[in-house]
Amino acid sequence: MIEVKDLKKSFDGREILKGISFVFEPGKINLVIGQSGSGKSVLIKNLVGLLDPDEGQIIYDGREFTGLKFKQKKEIRKEIGMVFQGGALFDSETCANNVRFPLEMFTKMSDAEKQKRVDFCLNRVNLDHAHDLYPGEISGGMQKRVAIARAIALNPKYLFFDEPNSGLDPKTSLVIDNLIKEITVEYNITTIINTHDMNSVMEIGDKIMFVFEGNNWWSGTKNDLFYADNQELNDFVFASDLFKKVREVVNAK
Repeated sequence: MIEVKDLKKSFDGREILKGISFVFEPGKINLVIGQSGSGKSVLIKNLVGLLDPDEGQIIYDGREFTGLKFKQKKEIRKEIGMVFQGGALFDSETCANNVRFPLEMFTKMSDAEKQKRVDFCLNRVNLDHAHDLYPGEISGGMQKRVAIARAIALNPKYLFFDEPNSGLDPKTSLVIDNLIKEITVEYNITTIINTHDMNSVMEIGDKIMFVFEGNNWWSGTKNDLFYADNQELNDFVFASDLFKKVREVVNAK
């Protein structure tokens, strides 16, 4: 579980996060949604330690993350997996070596133990045939799966995704969504996803936070979305005709 309490962050006098509080639950898909520029990316960067908040607390299972020194933060970071929007794979390294990278950085495993873990992680994302391939030799969807394999290499308690379906076709996006759901439940991970993809929200979202102008403007479940009395949320979620029609059908029942 990750608790966020009254988190604030400003840049050059401009307040981006204005006192966000939320609880991200383990074993759940916690989604952060909102318009571009709403502050959700800054929130995620604060949660993983890429930025330091000006005020507020971030607590990982009872351990306060904010205010820790570098060495202490590093211990918690070992428990964090991150999948960046573009995958952020090393183009000059094979898929296997990409997955192996965090094991080299953060563990004292033997070569045999590292190889066993790499094999397990690639097999878990259904890429056991891709060990010796380079990122440029595989599809975008496969690259995202390699990035997920790398993110779970250290068996993390907390897993972050930044727009995991960006640039993917609907069918591949569904594969990625299902994989995220399976891993979250299977390992009881606290998963946080920053996304614009409303299909993902409806498919795998357990808890949802809508960020608007730096505030936690609304939170609830995907079912709550259809009945929410929140104009800004409705303008965001039901911007497409498809979701407007879905809402009309649900509310007519």
